[in-house]
Amino acid sequence: MKKNILCFGEVLWDAFGEEKVAGGATMNVAFHLKQQGAGVAFASSVGTDASGNKLVDFLKDNGLFNELIQRDEILPTCEVTVQLDKHQQATYIIPQPVSWDNIKPKTALTRCAKNASAIVFGSLVCRDTTTRDTLLNLLHDTKALKVFDVNLRAPHYTPQTIETLAARADVVKMNEEEADLLISNKKGDLKEKITEFRQKYHVQTICVTRGAHGAMVWHDHEFYEHPGFEVKVADTVGAGDSFLATFIAGLLNKLPMPQILERACAVGAYVASKRGATPRYVDGIVDLMAAR
Repeated sequence: MKKNILCFGEVLWDAFGEEKVAGGATMNVAFHLKQQGAGVAFASSVGTDASGNKLVDFLKDNGLFNELIQRDEILPTCEVTVQLDKHQQATYIIPQPVSWDNIKPKTALTRCAKNASAIVFGSLVCRDTTTRDTLLNLLHDTKALKVFDVNLRAPHYTPQTIETLAARADVVKMNEEEADLLISNKKGDLKEKITEFRQKYHVQTICVTRGAHGAMVWHDHEFYEHPGFEVKVADTVGAGDSFLATFIAGLLNKLPMPQILERACAVGAYVASKRGATPRYVDGIVDLMAAR
């Protein structure tokens, strides 16, 4: 598949104690789209510090460095502290401000958005007005499929920002905990919650990931479910991002939704079985799906 997909968002270092792994939700999506053969342009910003130089090296090594990567001479490169609980579920301590809080509307970025077949963006990168305004202008002036990755990291979001982004999206992906936070119907089942969200924002496709229990999707006036794949979890960092990358690839290739969902769940499970957000996974996906 060769589609022109613009991924707009954060790139950073995830710090697991002394170990640092390149990450950032939207960068992870771009990384996994690239692995799946997509034509990807990644837009972000890093500092001019040593940490930023190393991130640039990582992006170059993985075919993600281009003119859309801005260098900020004032704000530092982002380094996030990752904390894992006894179930290897991750929580994050994210500094502010950092370089990707200051992504500016450059000509090359505007041109890329206008020509994109899809634009992928999240909520975390929109915590600051500069980057948020840049993104909203890009979304206003494009016919691309708009894919919103709800990525709630308290205290780095407001309900108003989530509503603004959801109202501009064609596809929304969130996890079950985020659905509980965003949807007022607390007593309904997941289908009822998704229906309420759809009626409020009129998006084409809604996907809710359920961790080890797979995912549920509303698409083309139907619900689809997949129970997920059982794996030994190393950490959950990047699992949802790899799921989303696979889901987007399937949508753009117009694959049947059951096939999209099965492959996305397999990729997400495999990434959860590995340390960090960006493992190579092609053989592992085949093994997972063959085992069912």
